[in-house]
Parts: sequence; C-alpha cells; structure tokens
Amino acid sequence: HSVSRPSPNLAFVPACLPPDPVEVEELQHFVSNSKRLFVMTGAGISTESGIPDYRSEGVGLYARTDRRPVQHAEFVRSASARQRYWARNFVGWPQFSSHQPNTAHLVLRDWEKLGKLHWLVTQNVDALHTKAGSQRVTELHGCTHRVFCLACGDQISRSELQEHFEALNPTWKAEAFGVAPDGDVFLTDEQVRNFQVPACHKCGGILKPDVTFFGDTVSREKVNFVHQRLAESDSMLVAGSSMQVYSGYRFALAAREKNLPIAILNIGPTRLDHFASLKLNSRCGELLPLIV
Repeated sequence: HSVSRPSPNLAFVPACLPPDPVEVEELQHFVSNSKRLFVMTGAGISTESGIPDYRSEGVGLYARTDRRPVQHAEFVRSASARQRYWARNFVGWPQFSSHQPNTAHLVLRDWEKLGKLHWLVTQNVDALHTKAGSQRVTELHGCTHRVFCLACGDQISRSELQEHFEALNPTWKAEAFGVAPDGDVFLTDEQVRNFQVPACHKCGGILKPDVTFFGDTVSREKVNFVHQRLAESDSMLVAGSSMQVYSGYRFALAAREKNLPIAILNIGPTRLDHFASLKLNSRCGELLPLIV
C-alpha cells in the first residue's frame, strides 16, 4: 500500500540515530504476529507535524521555557486565567489548526484499513489522527477542535468560537512569542489585558475546550471503553509517548497484567522500558513506514 509521504518537520524532534535494521526486523515480527493491535500514541507522533511536545530533551516545552500548561482548577476558578488562556489560544489557533498529519499518522490509518490495528488511543488533542482518516480512535484527553459550556454542556466547534473572538475583539492585536504544544502561544500580561472572552450563547456559562487540562481526570465512561478495546486486543504498541501521565500509563499496566506483548517506539526513556518486550529509539515517521 502506498502512502503519500509528507516531508517531516524536525524542529521539535529530538536527535536520534536512523532505524537499526535489526530493530526494524524485530518490530516487523511484532506487528506481523499481532492480529488485533492496540496502539497508544503521544506527543512524539505529532512533533514531525511541527507541534512541540512537553518533555523531549532539549526541544520540548519544559526544556526550552519555564512555562507550564494551564491547570483545570485555575481555569474554572479564575476569569483572568481564562482570559489569558483564550487570548493565547486565539492567536495560536490559525497555525495550530492548520497542522497536517505526517507519515506516521497515515501509516496507522492504513493499518486500520487493513484490519491490523484494532483500536487507537491517542493522548494528543490535535485531531491529526482524525485528519489522517483513522476511525477506530479514542481521543483520551479530548480535542482542541471542540469547545463546550461547563454549565449547560452545549458544544460548538473551535473554528466557530474563533469567529466570536474576532467579532468581540475587532481591534485587538498581539504578536506571539513562540508556540506551545496545545495550540496556545506566549503573550505578555499587558497584551492579554483587554482581550474579551465570549460566554456560552445559550446560557451565559463558561466556555472550555473539550480537553482534559492538567489536574483534571478522564471520564470513567471513556476509561472503561478503552479498557474494553484493550481486552479485545492481543498486543500493544506505544508510539511517541514517554507515558509519564498516569491516564495513559494505566493502560500499559493493564496490558502487562494481561501478559500482552508491548512494543515501544519513542525517542528517549519511557515508564514502560523495564517491562516492554521491545523498545525502539527512532522517529515514528521514519520507522513505521518500513513495516509492511
């Protein structure tokens, strides 16, 4: 099957060696032996699409800045925190929403079409798997392309909200200082001060992106659903994640309890290295297309 290969953007990809032929063969063997592969992806699969991650050595957000992502409790509690979040998100949205899937996303879509991939769970909120055409996918931490009201639950698309922002802030302008992993940019307090944030048009409630912020939890229904998909699977592949966040790590622990073989494709160490059957230090977009 042919995959049209977008050129990778390596600005946010940590340095690594090209795939080792022996490792390619090992992963090929792993995938060939799988009939119902459960795949979990993280930020490291989207870095080649030009979206930075948090933890990569030297190039991740934590390595480059002292910025930290918004906390759920702060967003809910503080109007100024919401104003800061949405101002930054407003400036970053046109660029963030324009990112396109890379080769790794397209390969996983093709595995699904071939019946090899049973279910894909992504920790990313960038919609790139959906853009690539994957359908058997759960967005564990939600998606920035959707917005909902904390009071009445009404949903709108993020692009529709962008139009509301523009209408409310016709003369507001801000130059961004660098881009962050979840689509916002860095702005000064002075820039943010006059930014107007719309309320829910149905009930006047607080609008929040449909994503799990730090300090929030994934819904019990979604966790149970993913556990069911894992129970139907015969092996697990982790691609582009250090699995430092428990919401994803718990599924690797469940896979280990079921004695499923686990392969990891990630540049740098992960929390699973000591119990994985296979660990590969390569770019997802470089190694995955080599597997047939």
